[in-house]
Amino acid sequence: MEIITTHNSSDFDALASMAAAGLLYPEAAMVLPGRVNANVKAFLSIHKDLFPFLAPKDVEAARVTRLVVVDTNQWARLDKLKGLEEKQGLEVHVWDHHMAPGDMRPVQSVEEPAGACVTLLVRELEKAGKEITPIQATLFLAGIYEDTGNLTFPNTRSEDARAVAFLLSSGADLAVLQTFLRPSYGARQKDVLHDMLSQARRAKVNGFWVSIADVEMEGHVNGLSLVVHMYRDILNVDAAFGIFMDSDKNRCVVIARSGVDSLDVGAMMRTMGGGGHPAAGSALLKGVKTEGVREWILELIRDNQRSIVHVGDLMSFPVEVVTESSLMEEAWQVLDTKKYSGMPVVDACGNPVGVISRRDFQRMRKESQMKSPVKAFMSDKIIVVSPDMGVPEASRLMVKHDIGRLPVMEDGKIIGIFTRSDAMLYYYDVLPE
Repeated sequence: MEIITTHNSSDFDALASMAAAGLLYPEAAMVLPGRVNANVKAFLSIHKDLFPFLAPKDVEAARVTRLVVVDTNQWARLDKLKGLEEKQGLEVHVWDHHMAPGDMRPVQSVEEPAGACVTLLVRELEKAGKEITPIQATLFLAGIYEDTGNLTFPNTRSEDARAVAFLLSSGADLAVLQTFLRPSYGARQKDVLHDMLSQARRAKVNGFWVSIADVEMEGHVNGLSLVVHMYRDILNVDAAFGIFMDSDKNRCVVIARSGVDSLDVGAMMRTMGGGGHPAAGSALLKGVKTEGVREWILELIRDNQRSIVHVGDLMSFPVEVVTESSLMEEAWQVLDTKKYSGMPVVDACGNPVGVISRRDFQRMRKESQMKSPVKAFMSDKIIVVSPDMGVPEASRLMVKHDIGRLPVMEDGKIIGIFTRSDAMLYYYDVLPE
């Protein structure tokens, strides 16, 4: 007997990966874990007859000769099938996109970084010339869209976009996706969000702005991942964590959302026994206290090993400045000679008071205005930053205030300047022409 399975608390990527693997391994039976996400459950309530899934209890371990695992590479995440770990002669195949250390020993594995696991399987289906139905294409597309935030999450790869194009050409129905990917947000979710916001605190940990909220739950509440996502957006933090404690069952669910590349919450949740990808993750913990979970999260953030790029790493220095009493013609000579688009303006004590840019010269109507002091034409909308500020945070400031350069201050002195060109270098590894 051959079987295909995935991790417990299955999301659309896990379900889609199982269905896609079923086309690549036509002799294998698909074994669906006992716990699935709410939107997956809703999808299956209508489409279950189209996907013949078995339950873990229906599997006779002694008969299993090949095990195909998708969207995970860890025995502990399989539902009631961990006993197969000790089975002699078992042939294990793994398809996974998380790039996390695993404890399986597959004879065949496809483990590559991608926004969604099903992307890897769709690529193989296309290569093999396998025909897929519009319903299958829709499910596969749901897996990609959910795990990549409609191709907007930082973990998205070009492979995901190519897979989306192939699935749309195969008849994937976007209207169906809108129905089943739309998270539920009702009165209970609103109450949970209110409870989180009532205790909201922002803190800077290891260079990241984060917020951790804990809520005592009564019964099961769907859509908590959406609540945490909204919480992160409202507080405008790099990462948000929700600790949802069920004291009656002596367990809690931790849900994490990150908006920066350098803080991989999926890796953090894997350390806590769960899983996810860089932008989103979750873990189920038993026999723990809220404060202990909070400290564990903070410790994982402090130990985050992903490189953090600071403003000080990309800023230009030394900085050319002009005083507010200097003449406009003097400022223009510096800008023209140095090929700058703008530069900071300081007072007599060297404190930044504004910015003069090439755009300011376009407002001049008379030649005689070149003899005017810089103070008359400069922009006094100046935002300064510290060299240890993260580049994404600095970039958000530039967008929010519509400014093209940020003087970098340390110990009361301008030590550098961070510009749009520096932001372009960070995000695209290229300089604008």
